[in-house]
Formats: sequence, structure tokens, C-alpha cells
Amino acid sequence: MRVFCDVLGVEVEIPEHPQRIVCLVSSLTETLFEMGCAHRLAGISAYCHRYIPPTDLPVVGDYLRVDESLLSQIAPDLIIVTTGVQRALGQRLVKAGYPVYALPLPSSISGVMENVNLLGGLVNEVESARRLRQRWEQQFQTLCLSAPVRRPRVYIELWFGRHMRTVGALSFIHDLVEAAGGDNIFGRDRRAYFVPDFAEVERQRPDVLLFHTEPDDYPVDVAALIEERGWHQWNPAPYVVIATVNKGQNIIHEGPSMMETATWLQGHFHFWARHYR
Repeated sequence: MRVFCDVLGVEVEIPEHPQRIVCLVSSLTETLFEMGCAHRLAGISAYCHRYIPPTDLPVVGDYLRVDESLLSQIAPDLIIVTTGVQRALGQRLVKAGYPVYALPLPSSISGVMENVNLLGGLVNEVESARRLRQRWEQQFQTLCLSAPVRRPRVYIELWFGRHMRTVGALSFIHDLVEAAGGDNIFGRDRRAYFVPDFAEVERQRPDVLLFHTEPDDYPVDVAALIEERGWHQWNPAPYVVIATVNKGQNIIHEGPSMMETATWLQGHFHFWARHYR
């Protein structure tokens, strides 16, 4: 089957049922496992093991680099990447002659679900993908219905290594926080990710400070940051939640375990609603 990858501007020749798939996106690797396609994977990224059962699948690379010698030995019949900063890696692999397809970075929960459908089409598992999507959507609806009546106003701060960003309306993370029962203080901003204005955060005095950090790659002392900015002096003091790269506590991961993360986050919002005034 020949499919056109608009993001990379190439036509990709994919077997009817790809059997040597290399997936360099942890959320999509987790999705393939949930769809029953683990036996068709031939290589994963260095981050995928966090979200899948123990496996002896070879680690081919990470988000930006690959082991070209290992990749050549595997001879994949499909390589899956995403857009954003990983687009350049996809372009390099295309030039090297590999069959590469880049799925778009989702800007909403709907985009996450659409990627499940796209992935199902690429690996010829459309029905499995639809069943997963339906199950996921049902969980999402249940989550929305169980949100606390008293919703906290939430400031989100993401640390991508040494790069700090907050979240606006055009990100699935915004949808995740809103579905869990929080109101993103920058939810009216038309951007996805941007450097926050601390003066505006100070003015809004959010109830919950939600930080995402990567402690192994770039540890961040959240308590020190809050004190440095003077936010610890607010009255009442903000409720602090720290998300990490662990399965079920990673707000930037859009694989199926995102629902575990949403449930975990909603638990914090319920705690705030019961105990903070």
C-alpha cells in the first residue's frame, strides 16, 4: 500500500501487514501494545519502556537520534515518528531510504483519538484501533462526569529539559486538565506552549500549581522555584502537584495510560476541593 505523508512530503510504501515496525514515539508504542500489535514491533525508543510491559525489544534510538547500524540490521518495513522537533529525524530517515510516517502532534484530545485511527490504518488494524478509541472515549466521558463541583484554577508549568513552558488552549494537556476538573488559567490563550508571564500568574493567584518535570534528565527543585517567585506567600497557599515521566503521572504523554494520569490528577483536584478554602 502506498500512502502519502503530508508532513514529510513523501509517499510511503507500506506492506499490507507491517511486521517489522520501529516506533520512536512512546505514546504510539503504548497504543500499538494496547491494539495487540506488540509482536509486530521490531524496535522502540529509549522512552517507550516506561509505558509498556517488560520486553526485550531493541532500543533503536531516542526522540532525536537513532542507532543507524542497528536500524540497518532490523530493516524495518515501517518507522513511526511524530512532528515537532522529531520531524527532522523523520526527514533524515526518509533520505536514508526508510519507509517513514510522521503522525501529527495532537492539539486536543480529539487529535489524540484521530491519531489512534491513523495508526490503526497504517498497521491494518482499523477495528482494533476503533475499539480502543471507543473504550478511551467512554473513560474520558466518565472522567468528565466525576469532576469536582468546585473546580480549582490551575497554572501548568512544563519542564522539557531546561526549557520551561506553560500551556494554552491549543494543547491536549489543556483538555486533560479541564476534563479532570481544573480550569487552566491560560486556557483562553490561542497558543499551545509558551513562556509564561509570571506577573500574570501572580495577578491570577491560581489555586493549584501543576508542574511537570523530568527528574532523571533534568531535575527541577519545585519548592525552591515557588519560594524564589514568592508564590509560597500567597494566602491561601497554592496546592502543588508534581507530575513526572512515570506511567499514570505524566501529563505530556498522550498514550492510553493518559486516562490513568487524568484519574490521578482528578484525585488531586478532589482533595483540593475538600480540604482547601
